[in-house]
Amino acid sequence: MQTRTLGRAGLTVSALGLGCMGMSDFYGQPDDLESTRTLHRAQELGVTFFDTADMYGPHKNEELLGRAFAGGRRQQIVLATKFGILRDPSDPAKRGISGRPEYVRQACEASLRRLNTDHIDLYYQHRVDPSTPIEETVGAMSRLVEEGKVRFLGLSEAAPATLRRAVAVHPIAALQSEYSLWSREPEDEILPTCRELGIGFVPYSPLGRGFLTGQIQKFEDLAEDDYRRHTPRFQGENFQKNLDLVARINDLAAQKRCTPGQLALAWVLAQGEDLAPIPGTKRVAYLEENLGALEVSLSPDELRQLDEIAPKGAAAGMRYPEAMMGSVNG
Repeated sequence: MQTRTLGRAGLTVSALGLGCMGMSDFYGQPDDLESTRTLHRAQELGVTFFDTADMYGPHKNEELLGRAFAGGRRQQIVLATKFGILRDPSDPAKRGISGRPEYVRQACEASLRRLNTDHIDLYYQHRVDPSTPIEETVGAMSRLVEEGKVRFLGLSEAAPATLRRAVAVHPIAALQSEYSLWSREPEDEILPTCRELGIGFVPYSPLGRGFLTGQIQKFEDLAEDDYRRHTPRFQGENFQKNLDLVARINDLAAQKRCTPGQLALAWVLAQGEDLAPIPGTKRVAYLEENLGALEVSLSPDELRQLDEIAPKGAAAGMRYPEAMMGSVNG
């Protein structure tokens, strides 16, 4: 397994991680048995980087990983989780954001219990809380490092100015933000700032929430309880425009004798040794396909072709519903 180093303090992870959100939430009905098989197979194949969050489920995804990585398995992985998005137990669709110092500690200790571990390897603030200075939030996170409950700190969907203020308090190992062939916004300011500050970058949804795999051909392919039905890129005219974009990626993948998903992941991996994407899946077959991207090398001409097929802003529609866009790049 190829590895990547995130941040200047030396957090080493597998070049491809595994995003675990869909195992418990948002993408149709969970199947804990198949998800556990997928987690164990990932570990067998050399994946060491596993990503979850307290709001996935909510809580169920951390509990799933806590069971799957019990005993000796836990010591062989880099376990990342997140805090900061609050979901109402009576109505999980309702959301809040908190970065209050007292909440940071409360959330961490709850995650440790659910994950069945005595430390979290990489602890992210899931979304920046506009009502709490980032210095206070990161200060509280740094105290968890001092106590040995957390090894490295991360932020998710944070703006360049926020990153600068955060690193003045404590080193930040990684920024997690959406990045793929149809979400290239980080190239403008986020990636250059991370590189200047020595922060690793963890692209989530590197397969465009599954769209770039070519497996989704019509709106009805999405389960009725799949949250993608409510996102702009999967709706109306946007769906067909994005399907046309994916068709061109499919053509290039056919020439490369790889799958469209492998091509899309290979492109992300080619953007720098300081990136470690975390494609999500809950099925062994898709996990194994995704890992095949590590064997796909792209020539300068092929990278140029992909730039032409999917330039910045090529995707039709916002990446989240409008109400959720306000919490990204905070």
